Amino acid sequence: MVLERLRLKVPAKINLYLKITGQREDGYHELNMLMQKIALYDRLELEPVQESGIFLSCPDTDLPVDERNLVYRAASLYMERTGKIDQGIRIVLDKNIPIAAGLGGGSSDAAATLLGLDKLFATRIAREELAVMGLLLGADVPFFINDTVAAWASGIGEKLTTAVPLTGYHIVLVNPGIAVSTKWAYETFALTSAENIFNLSSSQNERDGVTADFTFCNRPFQLEYLSNDLETVTADKYSVIGKIKRRLLVAGAAGSMMSGSGPTVFGLFSDDAYNQAEQCCHELKKEFAQVYLVAPLV
Repeated sequence: MVLERLRLKVPAKINLYLKITGQREDGYHELNMLMQKIALYDRLELEPVQESGIFLSCPDTDLPVDERNLVYRAASLYMERTGKIDQGIRIVLDKNIPIAAGLGGGSSDAAATLLGLDKLFATRIAREELAVMGLLLGADVPFFINDTVAAWASGIGEKLTTAVPLTGYHIVLVNPGIAVSTKWAYETFALTSAENIFNLSSSQNERDGVTADFTFCNRPFQLEYLSNDLETVTADKYSVIGKIKRRLLVAGAAGSMMSGSGPTVFGLFSDDAYNQAEQCCHELKKEFAQVYLVAPLV
């Protein structure tokens, strides 16, 4: 039975840990990451229509509505793989997650599209198969297809192990309004430069012995493990990232870091410091348009 319409909440994520451990021949980087879904959402509406084709709209944005958009590509891939190439689908993407911000919004939208179309048309594709499809769209897409809220990711991000969700904190997110290309960030990362203390060799050696089993999958996350190899790359170009981190820490954050390739910076405020988090959020909104106080999903 085909549903008439489906509305979905699409979460963002933060990276609590990101280490680059190598580069493959195809250009992708090998990673170790801890990813946590958070209560900051895009909204997606899917509805079958009689006319064949994909009809995507993204109200109040400048986002493309063709194959340049991950949602469109996800819908096209689904229709191709399921043989529903003559089916018509109307998709409305209501964006709230900042774009090109290190929060996985595009990947999450693509994952929700695959999951939503599978539900809408009752094709009952296994999540593992949807994750394989999602990997063709982006390395983070399988994480959002996965039904866990926190995961340790390795490989290029597609090998996932359920992790203990982040608890005991609220999160202040600050996006300075700079679009950062993930491709640029990884290409700029100094893999071989011996002069750069943040090169691949130092990344591999730092915190030697940190593994999924030891650190993240059997016990709660510890602030001492906050780490992001890409932060120095992006912060070197955009000094505002360091300034935001300092503002968050001075305001009472127990820890602060850039998420993914940036430029969004997050501060972790203990639940006991919720009032400080609210005040911090209020003050930062005077300077930055995209500031959010959210909780981790559990």
